[in-house]
Amino acid sequence: MFAVGMVIVLIFTSSCSSSKKSGSGSHELYEPESVVPDTFVFPQVPASLTDPDERAQYLIHHFWDRFDFADSTLTKKPAITEQAFVDYIHLLRFLPKDESAESLRHTLKRAEAGRSMYRYFVSLMEKYFYDPNSPFRNEEYYIPVLQEVVGSSLLEEADRSRYQFQLEMAMQNRVGMKANNFSFRLANGETRTLHAINSQYLLLIFSNPGCPTCEAVTRQLNSSSALNRALAMNSPTRTMLTILTIYPDNDLEVWREHLPHMPRKWLHAYDPGMVITRERLYDIKAIPTIYLLDSDKKVLLKDSSIEAVESFFSIMK
Repeated sequence: MFAVGMVIVLIFTSSCSSSKKSGSGSHELYEPESVVPDTFVFPQVPASLTDPDERAQYLIHHFWDRFDFADSTLTKKPAITEQAFVDYIHLLRFLPKDESAESLRHTLKRAEAGRSMYRYFVSLMEKYFYDPNSPFRNEEYYIPVLQEVVGSSLLEEADRSRYQFQLEMAMQNRVGMKANNFSFRLANGETRTLHAINSQYLLLIFSNPGCPTCEAVTRQLNSSSALNRALAMNSPTRTMLTILTIYPDNDLEVWREHLPHMPRKWLHAYDPGMVITRERLYDIKAIPTIYLLDSDKKVLLKDSSIEAVESFFSIMK
């Protein structure tokens, strides 16, 4: 999009003129630019900043300086406000994790200029960071947002409760954490536990029979040269990769009928008693949901894309 292109230009091209500044050295202070009504205007990056990373950080720290958060009519103009938010998301990747969290909290603070504006920005963050179909889905961005909004008086109690639930689920099985353990049952009646699987890597897939997306994902993973190369490393003395599909629902007849269509080299099981759902052990927002775990069952990839899984295993020889 045009606006995204403008972001790139602002980062990699020195501006012709700089904002007025005071001070010297690496802690120069720049006077804020004036708010421009009924539109979004990018901040002007000082010409003294020539490093692309520094320019990107300046741009994101001052991104909303000229946006009128007090103008509630801008919540009805997605071509202005939502487009600006998408451009803002593109810039977050230039910041370390703690700074991106602080930037998001600061954006929410500025949106407190009005109830409708605050709710609108919260809805944008939910749409882009939480929706399973969003290409910008990022739980690590969304968690600091949730931590702020659950206590906001600008939201209704029902909304705060919903965001509290989202926060509790988002905090489960984060990357670097040990995945929640659970029991599963194979078609032959054998019951095992997740933590008891002895494998260097474990690809955990929550899926349903008859789900078109699940079938497409299964076909793509089954034909993946990177995953098949890892599976070929399995031996009687070492298991490099185990792929485990879990059916989280209770229509076992349909599940059993579908088993002949599933890859034979994978493990296929169901959740007896739907414990995973009842005890909220995993946040299954959409089917399929994919996790990659290491040998200690620590989460390497959460709610992952196929591309991320293949990229991980593509480096293995």
